[in-house]
This record gives sequence, C-alpha cells and structure tokens, in this order.
Amino acid sequence: MTSNKSKGSNRMVFAFLCAFAMAILYPLLFILNNSFKGKFFISADPFGLPDGKTFAGLDNYVNGLVKTGLLKAIGWSFFITVVSVILIILFTSMTAYYIARVKSTYAGLLYYMFVFSMIVPFQMVMFTMTSLADRFHLRNPLGMCILYLGFGAGLSVFMFVGFIKTIPLEIEEAALIDGCNPLQTFFRVVFPILKPTAITVAILNAMWIWNDFLLPYLIIGVSTKYKTIPVVVQMLVGSNGNKDLGALMAMLVLSIIPIIIFYLVCQKYIIQGVVAGAVKG
Repeated sequence: MTSNKSKGSNRMVFAFLCAFAMAILYPLLFILNNSFKGKFFISADPFGLPDGKTFAGLDNYVNGLVKTGLLKAIGWSFFITVVSVILIILFTSMTAYYIARVKSTYAGLLYYMFVFSMIVPFQMVMFTMTSLADRFHLRNPLGMCILYLGFGAGLSVFMFVGFIKTIPLEIEEAALIDGCNPLQTFFRVVFPILKPTAITVAILNAMWIWNDFLLPYLIIGVSTKYKTIPVVVQMLVGSNGNKDLGALMAMLVLSIIPIIIFYLVCQKYIIQGVVAGAVKG
C-alpha cells in the first residue's frame, strides 16, 4: 500500500515537473517558431507553425543582422561580460575575506552596507549614476565594467563571506607559519578553496550582465559603437510601436543561444556551489 502511494506521488511530481518545464520552454519555442515566419504573418497567426505560405527561411536572420549589426554587439557584450565577471570575482572575494577575518566595527558596517545594496532599487540611483558616469567618463565598455562591479558586489560579497567563515583558520595559520603574507595566503590557500562559490558567482553575474538592457541603454545608449545585444535588438522596435517582428524574433534567438550554451555547460557548477555552501553553512 505504501509502495503504491509512493509511486502515485512520484508520478504526480513527475507530471508537475514536466508541466513546469514546458511552461518555461514554451516562450523559447514560440520565439524560435516565429523567427522562421514572414513578418506579416506573425501578427496574423502567432501560434501557427510555418508552412509553404508563411515560411521565410533565413531571411529574418539576414535582415536582422544587417539592420542591427548584431555580430559586433555580441563582441562588445562578450567583452563587457567577461571583464565585469573577472572584476567582480577578484574584488568581492578579497573584500569578503577582509570582512570575514577582521573582527571590527568597520568590517561589520561594511558588510551590512553590501547587504543593504542588494535591496536598493536600481531606479533610486540611476539618475545619480548617469551624472557620475558623465563626470568620471564611464560611458564606454570599461566604464560599464566598473559600474557592473558596483551593482554586482552586494550579492557576491554576501555569498563569499558566508563561505569564507566556514574555512578553518588553522589552514591560514599554517600558511603564515610557512612564510606567506596575508595576500599570498589569500591567493594561494583561500581562493582555491572558494572555487565552487566563485563559479556560482561568475555564472549568476554573467547571465545577468549578458541579458541586461537598462544599464547599457542609459550609459552607452544607441548612438555609439559600443552597443550591447539587448540595445541593438531594441533598435528593431521603431517609432510609434512599428517593429519588424520577423527580424526581432530571429535576433532574440541568436542572442539567447550563447547564454543557453554557457548555462548548460556550467549548470553542474551551480549545483556544486549551492550544495557546498549548504553543507558548510
């Protein structure tokens, strides 16, 4: 009797997970389906499959690439994402190490400032941020990386601090006895131990930065050569709501392929990082 109940419960869970997976995958399949339809047929029948009359082949992809310059935008998005993630991991892990190991009021206050930054809405600071970006000449890819470092520091420091507190002090004391200074101790002993959390932080920030629209739009804008993928895709929406739906769908497909591949390759590291933090926490 218990076995039958268990099997029935497992079937219900499996059915729920399948339905949940389809709910997540359907928008992606919807975009992919419409990327092969003529732009005049998407509005008329958005849920229908392409046929001999509505099938547009690769025309949407060619038109989208010509109109947006997506390949160049992919290059700038890749540069900004990679550099930003490297800066976030490097500086936030060092900051977290200081906070976790230095027992002082200043370190505690610094920690809570990072935690508080996680709950501050972006809209509260975006006007001040654009003014500072003008003053410090941050309206360029490197400036974007610095801004992403600031906005990504809160969650990253929070995750690193929690993990570092679980590392036994005896390991670092042994390194000091062997002649390592604090900086050498961090990079040679502590940082390798942080690998699961560092990979998790890298993946979460990379997915956010790659897909972010508002910050590049406010800082870089549409009139420079440094436009990122979300910004150039938005350019397909013309004035008065006019848009080339076919090219828009095609560019959305091309823009999400890299981040999907990145996530599929790295998803096991997310699980490892979360499990490691849960076990050690």
